Amino acid sequence: MKPSKQSQPPEETPEPDFEQELEEVERSLLSLKERYDQVQRDRQQQAQWQQRRDQLKHNKSQTPAIKAELRQIQQQLEMLELNLESQLFSWRSLKKPFWQVVRFGGMGVIIGWILKSYAG
Repeated sequence: MKPSKQSQPPEETPEPDFEQELEEVERSLLSLKERYDQVQRDRQQQAQWQQRRDQLKHNKSQTPAIKAELRQIQQQLEMLELNLESQLFSWRSLKKPFWQVVRFGGMGVIIGWILKSYAG
């Protein structure tokens, strides 16, 4: 008798999925590096603007040109603050936690209903 060969299903290669995930991780890392560089540049520029603003404020003669420059510096600082605050969270980065909250919150509600039905 011949030993019976069990037919094994062909193995699915997870390589394409792994490659896609790896590419996505690389893109995310590159995006994170770019954002980090931008934040560093913005912080440095913010420090320079704040230093210039302090110099102008301590100037004894407040001419209209100095006041105009102070307003411009204040606008630049507000824009930099907005840039530093923005893009910390993106909708893509919140998608996974959102669905986890929905899933586990929904499970909590279902478990609560089951426990309430047994208790009451």
